Amino acid sequence: MRQLSIAGAWVHEPKIFPDSRGSFHEWFRAPEFTEAAGHGLNLAQANCSVSSRGTLRGIHFADVPPSQAKYVKCVRGAVLDVIVDIRVGSPTFGQWEAVRLDDADHHSVYLSEGLGHAFMALTDDATVVYLCSEGYSPGREHGITPLDPELGIEWPEGITPLLSEKDEAAPTLAEAKAQGLLPSYEDCQAYYAQLRERG
Repeated sequence: MRQLSIAGAWVHEPKIFPDSRGSFHEWFRAPEFTEAAGHGLNLAQANCSVSSRGTLRGIHFADVPPSQAKYVKCVRGAVLDVIVDIRVGSPTFGQWEAVRLDDADHHSVYLSEGLGHAFMALTDDATVVYLCSEGYSPGREHGITPLDPELGIEWPEGITPLLSEKDEAAPTLAEAKAQGLLPSYEDCQAYYAQLRERG
């Protein structure tokens, strides 16, 4: 697993074994994951979303603790997956990094608790699966508009973003901070330390 520019986020770039029948790859390996993250992945929920081209989901996050870490993979089509550092006090607060996930390279991303997550479908029927460390809890879930001009996420040109009503109405990063919705970097670091102690 390769560390991304935002601490707490990694990309997994598996070796693919093709033959005349298709291909095989390992999209999750516990030892490599544990070595990178410093703890195992607690699997509490597995999700699958299918999106038409242009669908833009996020930026989503949950209260820390326990928040919800995600291990994300696109199994059909392609998406632009974006991790946003929304941890108040983080050295990279307000920064984002994008990774293309598709059914050719079979990359996956892991984002730790407290980070924001969004993706845009680049193809029709883009199918994304993700493993979650905690189950969905509506009262602890929040969002930031992925079109926040201050964040300046560079979504692909020539694709009209299709947002849910909830995501359209989400606050900007600055508004979410003012409302006290964002996790603190200090709280996230303390929680990561607890996870490392558990192993």
